[in-house]
Amino acid sequence: MSTVIGNIGELVTNEPGLGEGPLGLLRDAALVLDGGKVAWAGRSADAPAADEAYDAGGRAVLPGYVDSHAHLVFAGERAEEFAARMSGRPYAAGGIRTTVARTRAAGDEELRANLRRLVEEMARQGTTTVECKSGYGLSVEQEERAVRIAAEVADEVTFLGAHVVPPEYDGDAAGYVRLVSTEMLAACAPHARWVDVFCETGAFDEDQSREVLEAGVRAGLTPRVHANQLRPGPGVRLAVELGAASADHCTFLTDADVEALAGSETVATLLPGVEFSTRQPYPDARRLIDAGATVALATDCNPGSCYSSSMAFCVAVAVRDMRMTPAEAVWAATAGGARALRRTDVGRLGVGARADVLMLDAPSHVHLAYRPGVPQVAAVWRAGVKSAGRVDAFLR
Repeated sequence: MSTVIGNIGELVTNEPGLGEGPLGLLRDAALVLDGGKVAWAGRSADAPAADEAYDAGGRAVLPGYVDSHAHLVFAGERAEEFAARMSGRPYAAGGIRTTVARTRAAGDEELRANLRRLVEEMARQGTTTVECKSGYGLSVEQEERAVRIAAEVADEVTFLGAHVVPPEYDGDAAGYVRLVSTEMLAACAPHARWVDVFCETGAFDEDQSREVLEAGVRAGLTPRVHANQLRPGPGVRLAVELGAASADHCTFLTDADVEALAGSETVATLLPGVEFSTRQPYPDARRLIDAGATVALATDCNPGSCYSSSMAFCVAVAVRDMRMTPAEAVWAATAGGARALRRTDVGRLGVGARADVLMLDAPSHVHLAYRPGVPQVAAVWRAGVKSAGRVDAFLR
């Protein structure tokens, strides 16, 4: 059944050849959805007939958000840790072990229910494509369980066995890296598309990160890297060298890091919710964009450093504190996320794209930053299916 969404005040297509500017903006527009894809986009007066019609009432319409970095298979929460940080304790990678212990103790159904709850929460806020990492199991059995459960729901699954060194490998990081790169990878690769590593002091150094990522490539996975989150380091350089789809965090960058990203296909995925939740300095998105790097925004939703699933919040913070324009932030949260996942079917509303549509209860995309914290989702379609409050329509 085809659907025409008419009387759109502002349509963000992310197709520069279709409309104005990099967002491909169309005014007084319409969008036709058919067979789960975008069949037509243009002026409302020229819209072809469809089986059903939906009046946007002058609202803004944009592609569904593409959240390309999230950690959603876990048990428990770490509110006390957050409160301690807000009282002055600095963030460190070691808090991950708290979640590892709780996740290992949880049953499959508890993990599955929490994952579905978070994906539903994202869907209600306009996120229609979700990447999900493992990383809270840190054993062969537990990591395999995590990616297998993630694959039931998430669009994209990432194997992150190299998140931190688990307690049973204290003093033997090299032994744990060997496990991640062999037996654990073999168990997890069938359920994942990506391999990731936390390349950071307190987690894994450059040589250890390289060993994991190169093993993942040999197993058919594509690299992503947690890079330069807590201080300058080798993560961004390693990501670019290995052709990673994204270098994520990018909080502390040298001029050489920025130059490397700008001269590569590796996307700089910025996670402003983390800096908000840890009081770390915000990444300088303006510096990256002006240099010619591709920038994405994602939530990094996780129970420790950022327990927020709101892409709209990330857009607002990026505009306020990372020197992005509203248009740049919206592009980064949609088309940028798609680039970070090497997807061409999402993050845009051109003909042939998956019909993932977010209608705002606002006349312009600018309102996402102009009215931060205000619920502005009027309707969401995923693959042409309108949620109508039924978030199960978004779950695989």
